[in-house]
Amino acid sequence: MSSVEWSRYVRDRLGVDMEPEEISRAIADRVADVYRENLPLLPGAVEAVNSLSGEWPLGLASSSNRHVIDLVLDLAGIADAFQVTVSSEEVRAGKPAPDVYLETTKRLGKEAPSCVAIEDSTNGIRSAHAAGLALIAVPNRDFPPEPDALGLADVTVKSLTEVTPETVRPLR
Repeated sequence: MSSVEWSRYVRDRLGVDMEPEEISRAIADRVADVYRENLPLLPGAVEAVNSLSGEWPLGLASSSNRHVIDLVLDLAGIADAFQVTVSSEEVRAGKPAPDVYLETTKRLGKEAPSCVAIEDSTNGIRSAHAAGLALIAVPNRDFPPEPDALGLADVTVKSLTEVTPETVRPLR
């Protein structure tokens, strides 16, 4: 879900007496505070971004709030590696809908089938697949993708250290 969608859910289904925008902002602000103290990057993330950005324009299609995306990229020192970043709060529906990927490819000026997504979650994999992108799955160890979603990937790797231009080239 996008932050807008899950914030409405929290209000409507869980009875939190706040407006969805307040819920979203409060959670995202807390996440940002935690990230400022300890940014939880996956091993190989920065290296993968840097190696891929040397060959292709990169876009980021994320379910995170805009200010969290910007903060993470800045703290990781990779903000300049991305030509485009899109938050699911900027599109009609969040993952697993294809909207965030379709908006990212549009802003990159690319057709979806010429792009490759790198995803770690069930909803992310389904979103990229529904948008028509080639797909590299890097299963999240704490919350592994559902087997049927994982089956949608063109390539599955164990970690981001395996995501290199050599892994991406055959999918383009």
